[in-house]
Amino acid sequence: MIDLDPQDVKILELLQQDASRSTNEIAEKLNMSQSPCWRRINRLQQDGLITNTVALVNREAIGMDLVAFTTINLSQAGRKNMENFEAAVIQLDEVMECYTMTGAWDYMLKVVVKDIRQYEIFVRNQLLAKVPNIGEIHSHMAVTEIKNSTKLPLKSQLEKSS
Repeated sequence: MIDLDPQDVKILELLQQDASRSTNEIAEKLNMSQSPCWRRINRLQQDGLITNTVALVNREAIGMDLVAFTTINLSQAGRKNMENFEAAVIQLDEVMECYTMTGAWDYMLKVVVKDIRQYEIFVRNQLLAKVPNIGEIHSHMAVTEIKNSTKLPLKSQLEKSS
């Protein structure tokens, strides 16, 4: 774990809000000069805290209206079966997130598609046909999105390390 000082946290928060901000703009917001600000950002990148700079696409604006949380149990346990499943799931564009789980399910996937029909096609033609060792699938459709954030709670992390 990398220790962050308050300036690092402020830089990361600004970049999480809008990564297209220039170094000069960030430096001005933090009342620091551009060169030290650039060095801090560069260090945060080199240390692996900033891994990618991306554009977030509004899924609803392009007609991707269905979010499904899909829970999966493998038909057989074992390291090789897990590795095979995970390697196959990584290749599926519709799967936005995949987690191993404790409790009743082996995995939980966040799947984003156009509609329920496309989800059915995805499950039948992609998930079941191309992903090995699936024993059980349960689908949970999101009805209303209350919060969807990519911002990590950095201030709480800073408070814990103090």
